[in-house]
Amino acid sequence: MSKKKTQPGSLGDQLNADVLSKLKSKKTELKQQAVEREEQEKQRRIEERKRAEANKSFEELLNESELDWKSFKK
Repeated sequence: MSKKKTQPGSLGDQLNADVLSKLKSKKTELKQQAVEREEQEKQRRIEERKRAEANKSFEELLNESELDWKSFKK
């Protein structure tokens, strides 16, 4: 009787090359999607800030101004 040696091995050793390549391509695809989502979220926040700035009232703009309006009264 011959005994087979069973070694645990790594997951990569146990999977065939085709499945491993599919997993690697899926990993890169998911990374790319995550980068795209982050970029879209960044653009959305920029647009949101622009809209908020455009919709400010004169009073809000005046209150945010760093100019000292009292120095112009003479």
